[in-house]
Amino acid sequence: MSTDTSAHVSRVRLGPFPPAAPSDPDAPHVLRARVDVDAAAVEGPLTRVWESIGYDEINWTYTPTGKRLLRTFADFSGGAAYHVRPHYVFCSGSGFGIPHWGSGNVYHEDDDGNPYYDFTIVDQAYDAIVGAGHHVLVELGFTPRDLVPPEAAELTVTPSPTVYTSYEAGTWGYPPRDYDRWAGLIEALVRHCVERYGEAEVLTWLWELWNEPDIFYWRGTPEQFNELYTVTARAVRTVLPNAKVGGPTVTSGGLQFLKGFLDYTSSRDEPLDFISYHTKGCRFPTREYRPVDSQPTERLNPSSTKMLYDLREFNRAIAAYEPYRDLPAIVDECDAAVPAHFGRYDNRNYEFQNTEYYPVFQVKLMKKILDLNASEAVQVRQATSWSFYFEGERFFEGTRSFLTAGGIEKPFLNAYRMLSLLGGERIAATSDAAWNVRALDDTDGSSMPEEVDVLASRSDNGTLTALVWRHIDDQYHTSEQETVVNLTLRNLEGRTFRVRHYRVDAEHSNAHTVWKALGSPQDPTDKELAEITARQGLEEFEPARTVEADSGQVTFDISLPLPAASLLVLEPTD
Repeated sequence: MSTDTSAHVSRVRLGPFPPAAPSDPDAPHVLRARVDVDAAAVEGPLTRVWESIGYDEINWTYTPTGKRLLRTFADFSGGAAYHVRPHYVFCSGSGFGIPHWGSGNVYHEDDDGNPYYDFTIVDQAYDAIVGAGHHVLVELGFTPRDLVPPEAAELTVTPSPTVYTSYEAGTWGYPPRDYDRWAGLIEALVRHCVERYGEAEVLTWLWELWNEPDIFYWRGTPEQFNELYTVTARAVRTVLPNAKVGGPTVTSGGLQFLKGFLDYTSSRDEPLDFISYHTKGCRFPTREYRPVDSQPTERLNPSSTKMLYDLREFNRAIAAYEPYRDLPAIVDECDAAVPAHFGRYDNRNYEFQNTEYYPVFQVKLMKKILDLNASEAVQVRQATSWSFYFEGERFFEGTRSFLTAGGIEKPFLNAYRMLSLLGGERIAATSDAAWNVRALDDTDGSSMPEEVDVLASRSDNGTLTALVWRHIDDQYHTSEQETVVNLTLRNLEGRTFRVRHYRVDAEHSNAHTVWKALGSPQDPTDKELAEITARQGLEEFEPARTVEADSGQVTFDISLPLPAASLLVLEPTD
């Protein structure tokens, strides 16, 4: 997970973007919009780039809450398999997860220095993922304590209640002292997984070396990382010749690191099945240590424009390597803000992670990524939300997560419910109030202005969906006036349709709003909990109804507050 990189001033930021976007109370609103969907204009398969999640705390994967959340994704996705990417699989430790830390505790050496392996914790984590119907994106990191090199002694820390030893403080980031023993560890893990889950399942997994080696997660040189990639990829393929291997999973400031990695792999014809990197929409100032309900020192916001700029720059850099143009880009941390474990009590700007702002931001971002795919040579295959849940937090802590205390679902999860209802084919859809990705050509670093946009699809059975939203990157810019959207679907094959209308906004699909209306209780009663959970799922905005097409066309007038997303599902009945 990307964090404050102020100690790494040599990193070059992509584009003219500030660390976080300022608010602009005078920004114009969109008051009316016309949206057109052409049901006959199929644009090809709808790439489900959102079907991937990840998180730091590997040991929370197999808690009762973690397992329920994994099953929830499978349930509302109709059994679609997500790729799930946890950190810290090789870190030594007790298996007690805390925010931003965990341990698989696999590698050990006996008194004679001979390696041996314990997969007890890893089995629990991967059993939970595979058992829920998902696939593992295996992040092969970091250095086990028994493989820490002598130079790690240079990292010294002052003992405190939150730092056990220098190992937890960062010596896990040094290159392993013995690459042969590292290779043995990799081979043992791959072999164990094939034996436990079967070759067919493991062939769906992605095997990725390390995490963000362009910052403090890697305390070696780029040359050492490249060498370790060779060792790692060879070890994986020794056990499973057709396994998918890749990297280098750099931050948005790691473009030069990525180019050096691709120079290395292309010149040596190293195996490479995918290329991974990360982007974040903002980095707020760190903890402000202010009174609980005080406002932030400055009102700041994510920038989806910055994220899309990052994606385009990385993909164009990859496209410069002819052998790699057809490889999938895996953006396996793709998030509005960083770090995941900071919330509203650290800095009030993180409040958006509780509200309706975030799910609408997410559906907007996924659509714009698909627009980039339509215009760029290199394609984003997955855009991973680095989100799961946090044990022991307060209700609506504001961390980047799908659940809050008590296992209550946050509005953010409903973005994924909406996206899961989209069909397999994308169909042409336009809005006269949409921001176009071509604006990246002339960006001055500003975040995305207010827009109304649409993503539409068709299923094999003829069901049509139109996902329409109103959003602005500025979380503080609100509007008393709703936007009137005229939505037309034309060239329909059927005549009669059953219409369901789902909505995410402040008053719908929003447990956070209910919790606030109850006085923001941190010890809610059973009755209050029932009221909160009753509104946590994806809700219908109005009762289902039947409409008839007139000359192959139907029209709807939708009124959208800011922010809001509406999903219309039209199922043919004739």
